[in-house]
Amino acid sequence: MPRKPRMYLPGIPCHVIPRGNNRDATFFSEDDYRFYLDCLGEGSERYGVAVHAYVLMTNHGHLLMTPERADSISRLMQSMGPAT
Repeated sequence: MPRKPRMYLPGIPCHVIPRGNNRDATFFSEDDYRFYLDCLGEGSERYGVAVHAYVLMTNHGHLLMTPERADSISRLMQSMGPAT
C-alpha cells in the first residue's frame, strides 16, 4: 500500500526526519556533516524554505522548517536525495 502524500502548508513550521536507508549511517566524518549543511543551506534558499533548527546524528537528522509554498519542502528534500 503506498504512503499517503505529505501535506505541507505554507507558513506553518514542519518537523522533518531524514533517515538513511534501513536506518544505516549516513554521516561518517565531519566533512559529511558540513557537506549536508551546505546542501541544506543552498537548497533552502533555492526552494524557499526557512530552516529554524537542526540536529544531525550519524543515521538521521531532525529539521524544523517552514515552507514558503506547499511544494517547497518536498523539492528541497528531493534535491538533497541521492542522484539516480
